[in-house]
Amino acid sequence: MHMRNWKLIALIAMLALAVCMLAACASSSSNEPSSSPELQTLVIGTDPYPPFASDDAEGNPSGIDVDILTEALGRIGYKPKFKYIAWEKKNELLATGELDCIAGSFSMTGRESDYRWAGPYMKSRQVVAVEPSSPITSFADLEGKSVAVQSTTKPEGILLNRTNPEVPEVGSVLSFSDRSYLVPALLKGYVDAIAAHETSILQYEQDYGVDVRILNDSLLDVGLGCAFDLNDDRGIDVALSGAFHDMIEDGTMRQILSKYFDDPSPYLRVGDVRG
Repeated sequence: MHMRNWKLIALIAMLALAVCMLAACASSSSNEPSSSPELQTLVIGTDPYPPFASDDAEGNPSGIDVDILTEALGRIGYKPKFKYIAWEKKNELLATGELDCIAGSFSMTGRESDYRWAGPYMKSRQVVAVEPSSPITSFADLEGKSVAVQSTTKPEGILLNRTNPEVPEVGSVLSFSDRSYLVPALLKGYVDAIAAHETSILQYEQDYGVDVRILNDSLLDVGLGCAFDLNDDRGIDVALSGAFHDMIEDGTMRQILSKYFDDPSPYLRVGDVRG
């Protein structure tokens, strides 16, 4: 046989061997466990509550709690699926297992024994706001006045149960199911004041170009957390608390909050509100 033909046969054999080796490597790789296992989904109940949770222009969940929980859950092998709920139904949905946990600017303070908590991961102030020209300048001026709140929130409990001794007995407490009604009710003169998380009021002012005046004193300084049912023994709450702690220590929490606040330091002082 001609030398040129031998060279051709040898070349074909080498190519065939290379193809076989590539196929074997591919088969071996496909059988190996993935280095990035699929994250388990955790269903988190919340309501639209900017800047903590709301849909962006593309209809995707966004906000402080979305960013924090996505990062924290990823560290322990989970990914969040946010589900908007009627806030008054949160405990029922948690007990039936429709939700894995509750979040969305949810105050731990005063509810420590009601849930298994992960947190606190952030500090927040519950405050009172009035119309800019209102004669109300302090809590004392609230006596006999009407105040709007979101139902089942800490301000509602504080005003109805008078758990803050600096706040006098108000004339009436109007409880709305949707927190977005609070500022409009105030500016239209339906109520004398509103009470809510300071951050949510500031965000509403920014989003809608309106002005209110927040009283200097705080109704209550609270720690925000993620709530699991008392019967949930999976240990996710403990692992998630650890992830929150690590994020505070390694600067990740500051980095996230810096997207929303010029100075995130006051919101990172969770030690001030630990039970």
